Amino acid sequence: MKKALLFTAISAVIFGSCCNQSSDATIEKFNDIQKGVKTAFAPDGRSKTFETTLEKEGNTYVLRGVTTEKEAKDSLLKALETNNIKAQDSLFMLPCAKLGDKIYGVTTQSVVNFRTSGKYSAESATQAMMGTPVKLLQKKGGWTRAITPEGYISWVTSGSIQEMNQEEYNKYMAAPKVIVTTKYTTIYEDMSDKSQMVSDAVWGNILLDLGDAGIYWRKVAIADGRTGFIPQRDVQNFDKWLDSRNPTADNIIATAKQFIGVPYMWGGTSIKAVDCSGFCKSTYFLNGIILARDASQQCHTGDNIDISKYVNDSTYTVEALSNLKKGDLIFFGSKATPEKKERVTHVGIYIGEGIFIHSATKVRINSLIPTDENYYSGSTRLIRASRILGNVDKGKDIWSIPSMYKQN
Repeated sequence: MKKALLFTAISAVIFGSCCNQSSDATIEKFNDIQKGVKTAFAPDGRSKTFETTLEKEGNTYVLRGVTTEKEAKDSLLKALETNNIKAQDSLFMLPCAKLGDKIYGVTTQSVVNFRTSGKYSAESATQAMMGTPVKLLQKKGGWTRAITPEGYISWVTSGSIQEMNQEEYNKYMAAPKVIVTTKYTTIYEDMSDKSQMVSDAVWGNILLDLGDAGIYWRKVAIADGRTGFIPQRDVQNFDKWLDSRNPTADNIIATAKQFIGVPYMWGGTSIKAVDCSGFCKSTYFLNGIILARDASQQCHTGDNIDISKYVNDSTYTVEALSNLKKGDLIFFGSKATPEKKERVTHVGIYIGEGIFIHSATKVRINSLIPTDENYYSGSTRLIRASRILGNVDKGKDIWSIPSMYKQN
């Protein structure tokens, strides 16, 4: 009986507290205002951060949170003033001042996992290859919020990044480098595959080049200072590799086919495992091109290609796809309706003749044509297509590796 009364009393306090909080007209008005500001200035949290709350402390309202968008903060403060909401400003701009001058970083593991928030239980967001330059925004409890070269904001364990100031970063970026050109390899302590491993390395990793070490080995360094030896045959001078990139449709498809059989993993962007957009991103990266991270971002890049005959007329033939070219990205999801917005959930690379390659359970080749043996059952959800090739560094959110890496 006493336990029941105690539970009832606690429930009343909690319920009453919730009711009082939710009935605060000032906070309710703030929530409406900040929602409008977020929609206007930071609608996509993957590329712009705007996290704000208004809290009541005694008789004072305190505006808390962080943002990367100065215009958003200025607009919010002006709106609060217009609505006669007086609040103490504790909304901080990112990068956080507590970082000091260490606002640059380079990833230091073969494949580095990024998450949607700073905890291991958070959803996987993306991955970055060893040697990827990033901008640092905020540190919290062993985690760092950072921006990848294509502008994707997410959280990574602080130990996976070598922090740098501007001078250190410039020195690192100017130093000679090599890129790993085989799928999997190892950096060893000595010039022997029997020696201790320093780190694994995978296709696309970028390392500091410390020079030849005999006929078969090359001495390299990771951004965090670790040094070791990697088989000479597994790396190439980074600048020469960049100069040799020739992102034709045939080369894109040849690279994509080398991923066949690689398992699907949400957030994956390496030869170890890839999700659908990570597969496309990795394929293009290995040909010198940086794409936006997610399928729902990639579909708005490049040139939109008309595939309406296939999508709207249910003419599921090769002829209905005649506007497509090899190397185009094709997107699947649900079309817009009067009640719902378009939703893109999957992407693949078009090979031609109704055939495409994508990551779905694993990287594989399927057909959009119902009569084909390898027909993809999700083909009726094809909704749009985008042309990437020919649109690099033309203001369409498709970048060459040099142009993006120099932006930092």
